[in-house]
Amino acid sequence: MAVWDSAIRIFAGSSGDVFARRVCDWLDAQPGKAQVIQFTEGNLFVRVLETVRDKDVYLVQPIALRPNEEFTEILFWMDAFKRASAGSVTAIIPYFGYAKGDKKDEPRVSIRGRVCAECIELSGADRVVTMDLHSPQVQGFFKKPVDHLYAAPILAAYVRKHLDTDNLVVVAPDAGFAKEARSFAGRLGLPTAICDKTRKGHDERARIMEIIGDVGGRDCLIVDDFSISGGTLVEVARGLRDRGAKRITACVSHMLLSEQGLERIAASPIDRVISTDSVPNSAILGAPNVVIVSVAPLFAETIRRIHMRESVSPLFDDVPLEVLQGME
Repeated sequence: MAVWDSAIRIFAGSSGDVFARRVCDWLDAQPGKAQVIQFTEGNLFVRVLETVRDKDVYLVQPIALRPNEEFTEILFWMDAFKRASAGSVTAIIPYFGYAKGDKKDEPRVSIRGRVCAECIELSGADRVVTMDLHSPQVQGFFKKPVDHLYAAPILAAYVRKHLDTDNLVVVAPDAGFAKEARSFAGRLGLPTAICDKTRKGHDERARIMEIIGDVGGRDCLIVDDFSISGGTLVEVARGLRDRGAKRITACVSHMLLSEQGLERIAASPIDRVISTDSVPNSAILGAPNVVIVSVAPLFAETIRRIHMRESVSPLFDDVPLEVLQGME
């Protein structure tokens, strides 16, 4: 899909290199030349190695497995591009990890998502593009435009092509994700079940209380926005198996599973986990029970539309056929 325009410059942070190259391949563009140095005491140093004066600059960097460093690096990049007289600077953040900090639900805690949003804007971002925020209301923490993409059209297309959906039910891991699960199921014309989950503290361990919906004798597809330890997915899978479910697959937007999480998944009733490449996660390389679907074409199409002053909102529901064809 050749849309190369010399006014577009796409750069990668230290965690966004592979994803940025996939985006550039889709746009038939060359990645921008830049450098990141981390000194021995931990200080970060970023340098733009080409002129960006009056260019539309896009910086690809998730806030994921090294969230504090990755977030700080975004701030330095925004400042560097602005000081180099870029025409506009867009932060492409495939996974915005601090979106989990969306409210003050305990005494004396920080609303981390708001702090991150304000810092990114103050450092120079004119626009933000991200995908499947854990709390969509985080968009409201930004005063600048935010394009909030969804992995569901891409993942649903993969499920439709590779899974037998005749006996499949989509399962929400908790009531909070029920709306998203119903939307996902609606794309495939499937029924939905919902788990009643409880969690104490911040230890990432959940306990399944009840499952609302018919799962006995059915294949199940657990859908969620991300997984870190695999604990919720495993507990849901066990609850489904106890209630007579057959083949169990998990589908998450962002793959943050550690090696321990992968081992936990492998020992569970879950046959495989389907996710996207929004997070550069070396732990999943070569994992036989993990399938990664690329959303780089979706982000590339978004960049193209932003640059061409076209509407991005159609991508929220219907992804163009050429993007779907480039996702694997």
